Amino acid sequence: MYPYYFRGNGWEPILSLLQQSLYAEEMLCSISSELYHIPETQDLKGNNEMHSHLVPASYHRVTSVGSARRLVSGEQQNTIIVTMATYIVNAENQDKGVREWLQVMENNAEDPYRPKMRMLIQWQNQAESYLRQAKNALQSMGVSFPSDSADQEQNY
Repeated sequence: MYPYYFRGNGWEPILSLLQQSLYAEEMLCSISSELYHIPETQDLKGNNEMHSHLVPASYHRVTSVGSARRLVSGEQQNTIIVTMATYIVNAENQDKGVREWLQVMENNAEDPYRPKMRMLIQWQNQAESYLRQAKNALQSMGVSFPSDSADQEQNY
């Protein structure tokens, strides 16, 4: 149980950070999906594997943003906060796989496409940075995070 009740602008900075993380994720999704439609990159090693982590990472970010929106709008259920915290950790866990496979993609891309791979890595860096900032801000507000989200992942 969380001993505080923030309304309105108390949650707005968290929402803003999560939205920025989601925006970076949107760019990552768009650019990496485009690779399937470029003949030289349509079979790029690592892209399918990266997407197997990117799709759930995106879902977890969307869920976190939705939770923050509900808190900004004045809802106060502790379960919303728990959901937001859990799905932030779930996104962090999926980000590890995204990052691993982005490196494989960069290593296997032909020279003309390496700048696009580096751009993908930069967007991933942004997505992770804003998510980490949101998590740190929530922790400073007294929100606790699950230490092992493996069980939580199964429940989405």
